[in-house]
Amino acid sequence: MIRRSAVLLALLLASGIARADGLTQLKQFMDGTRTARGSFAQQVFSKSGRKPQQASGTFAFARPGKFRWTYDKPYAQLLVGDGSTLWAYDQELNQVTTKKLGQALGSTPAAILAGDNALDRNFVLKDAGAADGLEWVEAVPKADDSSFERIRLGFSGGQLRSMVLFDNFGQTTALQFVQIERNPALDSAQFRFVPPKGADVVGD
Repeated sequence: MIRRSAVLLALLLASGIARADGLTQLKQFMDGTRTARGSFAQQVFSKSGRKPQQASGTFAFARPGKFRWTYDKPYAQLLVGDGSTLWAYDQELNQVTTKKLGQALGSTPAAILAGDNALDRNFVLKDAGAADGLEWVEAVPKADDSSFERIRLGFSGGQLRSMVLFDNFGQTTALQFVQIERNPALDSAQFRFVPPKGADVVGD
């Protein structure tokens, strides 16, 4: 009986150590991930409660500031950060929108993931407890002109599993990350973008 109690106690202690809080897992993920790639599923919920818009695609990033975020469904769209400029390409409209990457920090999930690790410089971070099998962190932008009210990041086993963004118009974007590979060797060419011939280019 004593031996069984000792084993149970050891298991409980081990599970407590393994289940780090959200802030600890966020730091581990950011500090230990220089590159990554994977897939995502996205849902956008409007304030009016209409049926959510769904999308999916793939992503890759290399810190600091380089990322490729590809929407495959329902429409083909591409976001590329080359370290200085954010390129957004709408294939159907054949239109490219550009923005200085520094101004775009925090305006897209890709920019948040590919940042320079100093999230606490741009966000007020706090542990948001456990829910849905994940440990959560809430990030509130420090900039008054941020397009988001707050962001929630969900972790499990030191891996980012979910991101929920609440914008200033009452819209919520929920992302689920799957098949994430951390620190793979990535071809730098995928973080460069040349506007297609005939595309309308607008922005900075």
